[in-house]
Amino acid sequence: MSSSQGKLHADEFDIDEALVRRLVVAQFPEWAGLPVTPAPAAGTDNVMYRLGDDMVVRLPRKPDGAHQADKEHRWLPLLAPHLPLAVPEPLGKGRPGEGYGLPWSVLRWLEGENVYDAPVTDLGCAAEELGRFVAALRKVDATGGPRSFRGGPVSTNDGEVREAIRGLGADGAVDAALATAVWDETLRLPQWTGTPVWVHADLLPGNLLTTAGRVTAVIDFGGLGVGDPACDLLPAWTLFTGASRTAFRETADVDDATWARGRGWALCFGIVAEHYYRDKGHVLAEVGRRAVGEVLAEYA
Repeated sequence: MSSSQGKLHADEFDIDEALVRRLVVAQFPEWAGLPVTPAPAAGTDNVMYRLGDDMVVRLPRKPDGAHQADKEHRWLPLLAPHLPLAVPEPLGKGRPGEGYGLPWSVLRWLEGENVYDAPVTDLGCAAEELGRFVAALRKVDATGGPRSFRGGPVSTNDGEVREAIRGLGADGAVDAALATAVWDETLRLPQWTGTPVWVHADLLPGNLLTTAGRVTAVIDFGGLGVGDPACDLLPAWTLFTGASRTAFRETADVDDATWARGRGWALCFGIVAEHYYRDKGHVLAEVGRRAVGEVLAEYA
């Protein structure tokens, strides 16, 4: 088998329509007669297939996605009523089988297109909508929540960031001296000492859905967990600019220290994503490049 949506990582599972169909037939016979087709867009951590008109099958690409299905099914139903934007609704949790080694999910299909393909038409409005989402998520009781992969100090990525700066700097893709100076300053910032809060942790344009130019849903909760709220400020530098960035900050309601750490996360994400995906033809390289450019421009 080979993935019809293309492999991005060396340790990916082989996933295709035939596998998904076998899994559905074996574990959800009530849906066995529904067509299985590739979803219009696929993320870097999961492969998705439409199941009929109203559902989507979501399968982790790599072994490190083993806990995503359990997390989605446990926490999304509890979080959804508190959030101002639509989020995925779990309908079924699949088991390993048919040659695929991880739990997987069937979710209700959310209408809309991701921001890569259908940009927002009013950035100021989008900034306020997404800022309200971030603030609302942060206020939900986080007792018992799992640690997010971006919930700790950004300094845990120091080695990877410096390697990416060297690689991009050698190719002239980034001002390595400036990027290093900004990264060093990021590492000197005061760290989060508050009670861990809920974070989505991956609020990138591909995980935001729009309808008629407005943000209507947030998807891909694979990074969901608790920790420092700074990582959920990524959209400030991956999507917004100028007045819309200011509107996002005000609506998200964060202090100066959290905002500065969020900028550090944007640099971390951006530099690593551009370095990793630039030769893979994936849009995340472009998103990463934008984030790095916006962060460095604020310092230059």
